[in-house]
Amino acid sequence: MAGPQPGCGPDPVYEIASFVRRRSPAPAVANGLHPAMKSQKRRAAKSKVTQPVAPLQPDAAGIDVGSTELWVAVPPERSDESVRCFGTFTADLAALVGHLKACGIRSVAMESTGLYWIPVYQVLADAGFEVCLVNARHVKHVPGRKSDVRDCQWLQYLHSVGLLRGSYRPTQAVCAARSVYRYRQNLVSQSAQQVQHIQGALDQMNLKLHFVLDDLMGMTGQAILAAIVAGERDPKALAKLRHYRVKASEAVVAKALEGDWRPEHLLVLQLAYENWQHLQAQIGRCDEQLWAYTRQLEAATVVSTPPPVPPAEKGRTAAPAPAAKPGRKQASKNQPPGPWRDELQRLFGVDLTAIPGINVMTVLMLLTELGTNLSAFKSAAAFASWLCLCPDNDTSAGKVLRRQTRRSQQRVRQALRMAAASLYADKSYLGEKFRRLRARMGAPKAITAMAHQYARIIWHLLTYHEAFELSVFAAQEEAHARRQLRRLAASARHLGYQLTPMATA
Repeated sequence: MAGPQPGCGPDPVYEIASFVRRRSPAPAVANGLHPAMKSQKRRAAKSKVTQPVAPLQPDAAGIDVGSTELWVAVPPERSDESVRCFGTFTADLAALVGHLKACGIRSVAMESTGLYWIPVYQVLADAGFEVCLVNARHVKHVPGRKSDVRDCQWLQYLHSVGLLRGSYRPTQAVCAARSVYRYRQNLVSQSAQQVQHIQGALDQMNLKLHFVLDDLMGMTGQAILAAIVAGERDPKALAKLRHYRVKASEAVVAKALEGDWRPEHLLVLQLAYENWQHLQAQIGRCDEQLWAYTRQLEAATVVSTPPPVPPAEKGRTAAPAPAAKPGRKQASKNQPPGPWRDELQRLFGVDLTAIPGINVMTVLMLLTELGTNLSAFKSAAAFASWLCLCPDNDTSAGKVLRRQTRRSQQRVRQALRMAAASLYADKSYLGEKFRRLRARMGAPKAITAMAHQYARIIWHLLTYHEAFELSVFAAQEEAHARRQLRRLAASARHLGYQLTPMATA
């Protein structure tokens, strides 16, 4: 059994696939005893002596970002007024850039405060400064910082001595696509709310249309709703708008449309339906813009050289990409129209939708949040840690105090967890593993564990430019079959029976 991955805590399931695991060195023998003989003792976290987090930054400044004012601290020897306050208007930001250049500043540190940091970050980055965006969680527990002045001075000092680590921010092309896609997600949520209003109005009028139609906003549902809004009330006339592929008969649809037509509910139905149509039009405009942004993403994509294959991977050659099977995965209703699967495969160089449970919406979220290059994450463990999908080992005095997974609203994390939850009915090895973990540790932990494995698989595929293949899980499947057979044999012996293989024809 392989040991825990460095920097990402112990593997909660101990079954990460071999093609994303790195071979661990052999355990050292201490005092003539093998480490396996010390299993009764509490394991202590091993710490390594590492290099400083970042090099020293003598030309560093710190900025405390607010909604109406910016407090800026520079080294005392660079200016007579080491701490200054600037406004947040565009002219004030230009004055801020001039002040930093006059003081010889090259790198600036600031906290990510709401959305107010975004225009400051963009102006400073366009001016040529190296901007270090700091997670407020890393510096907020320092005593004595009771004002904005002390806050910016503390940021400047920490950054000058190399104790701050900047947060990951993708390229401008990815940020542009991310803004449009995030707004599209909000429009989809608002559209779902309008559908709920429509269903509520139908229920209050005792119209059971949404009970006889699988999709109320499909072709038949939209045709009937448009006719109702136009003034049609005859159930038989409305039932004739039924599409021939609807399973419910015309008589059943007509019966479901017999109700109590009240004007107040008809008004709510009309307004909700018009709002839904307006939101769908806006979603269509976002889809067009997203498709246009793919060209900018392609131009901004940097084709990186794959790193050396780890020792555990030597001797295994990557199989060619399998041919796409039409109809293998049902497209989501919220998926943008167009050949997005082929486009995403061309941008990433790998068909990520070949992974069980991963669909076009998941890959599109990955593209708009991170781009096509994951070189900013040095390992699969670092990528999983950034997504908050691994235990956060809090140690003190050689004891592990807490191993809970950090909470996060990271959108890629949420998308991977949703993909992991869809494995419940999957017939592949990943689906079987999810059901096994779900029965053993519960649904929430099993979803997190499978999302963790998704993150490792995606990082490996994009880093080494390899196609996904389920054959790498053959060893895990065989090991699980052997364990299951041993458990059955032990249960049979306990009951006084003996397992006998069946004779094959």
